Amino acid sequence: DIRLTQEGLKEAKVANILHAVTNGRDALDFLHQRGAYTASPRPDLILLDLNLPGISGHTVLAEIKRDPSLLTIPVVVLTSSESEADIVKSYEEHANCFISKPVDFSSFLDIVSRIESFWFSIVRLPQPG
Repeated sequence: DIRLTQEGLKEAKVANILHAVTNGRDALDFLHQRGAYTASPRPDLILLDLNLPGISGHTVLAEIKRDPSLLTIPVVVLTSSESEADIVKSYEEHANCFISKPVDFSSFLDIVSRIESFWFSIVRLPQPG
């Protein structure tokens, strides 16, 4: 999924830098700048898959939205799940939006392009700190 997202961002000519991790523990370490991620930048946007190994995406989302230093970072749940329970739980945990990944690559490219356009061209976000 990370490779597909990276390829989608590249194909959609998204100019933003993508930092990717492969599991929930690394996601939290990256966001809290712990361990191998002490020099990690604060993201402007988080694309979160719910199906992470180890610590689940739901747990990562809940921790992000509980932390005052992270809660203003928009979290886009971008996952293969189409479960109504996952949708409801994500919004209860204060996800900014929930997108089910399409199965075909061209539709995925369209979604990635729209995410970038919406969150970086249209939306006004608070400055960190």
